[in-house]
Amino acid sequence: MSATQSDHIRSAIAARNSRGMAAKVRDWIQSRPEGGIAVLFVVVQAVVVLSAVAMPDFRYLTQANIAVTLKAIAPLGIMALGVGILMIAGEFDLSVGALYSFCAIVTATLTNAWGADIDAEGANALLPFVAMAIGLLIGTLAGIVHAVITLRFNIPSFITTLGAMLIWKGATLLFHGATSLRFKPSEPFASIFGGQIGVVHASMFWFLGMAVVFFFLLHRHRLGNHFFAVGGNRNAAVAIGINPARTKIIAFAICGFMAALSGIVAGVRVSSIQPGGGIGLELVAIAACVIGGHALMGGRGSILGIVLGTALMFTIQDVLLLLRAPGFYFEMFVGGLIVIAVIMNMAIRRKG
Repeated sequence: MSATQSDHIRSAIAARNSRGMAAKVRDWIQSRPEGGIAVLFVVVQAVVVLSAVAMPDFRYLTQANIAVTLKAIAPLGIMALGVGILMIAGEFDLSVGALYSFCAIVTATLTNAWGADIDAEGANALLPFVAMAIGLLIGTLAGIVHAVITLRFNIPSFITTLGAMLIWKGATLLFHGATSLRFKPSEPFASIFGGQIGVVHASMFWFLGMAVVFFFLLHRHRLGNHFFAVGGNRNAAVAIGINPARTKIIAFAICGFMAALSGIVAGVRVSSIQPGGGIGLELVAIAACVIGGHALMGGRGSILGIVLGTALMFTIQDVLLLLRAPGFYFEMFVGGLIVIAVIMNMAIRRKG
């Protein structure tokens, strides 16, 4: 065989492998719910990074900016994981923003009160963890109550949780009032939830850790299949022996738990809690899931999509802040991003 023939063969093999890789990438984009947002995320990051390299005054790649952005992503991302699981099961929870505040307020109040009571004898390092467990339990039980009311009386979860949002908002004001609450727990709680390694805040590790846990739960566990089945086709789920009521109760409980965890993590991060700080976050969390490829009717979504959707929203917010754009631009861009993401996902699915 001549050298020329060998070169032609090697070129043909390389071209075939190249086409094979391109086809695999295309198939992944078309088959996955987060395919569209993955493409959009890469494009946006490439544009922003190139802009930062070309314009030194645009401080997107500075260590301080990266640290602030990563710190801001985590609380919403944690909440969005729970909201996304529930959306896949075909339901919504509009009370997560109010639960975010209420559970954090309860945790901080108990921590501060118990800490003051034992000051003379020395702080007990376990007290913040006990208070946190109570806060997480409240969030979980609230989710279960929302599920039971929704399923028992056969009313839309949108209505149930809209009422619950107002109830939990009022409960927060009744429990504590409208003033901010200081939250500086003792060690090691403070370091576990509020420490920092390099530019990465502890809250980001919690977000990514929970994302890994939910990835295996949703995509590698039988319960995840139940969520998709119940949200996609309830009658078919019943036909194969799945209990839709039990599955949705679990999804609501997870959503409430994650809302509580999000509020507590955010409170430790800023060392204080605002009673109304979580109001409005429920819609932003739903937006992150929709941008990440979740279907509003249920049965479609992914954990990677939630992570990318949340990260993309904060990338846009960060860019607007660096450009010193008015604050209301963020809501405009997020609204446009929701429409663009849905259009991209539908177009990709049609081509698939």
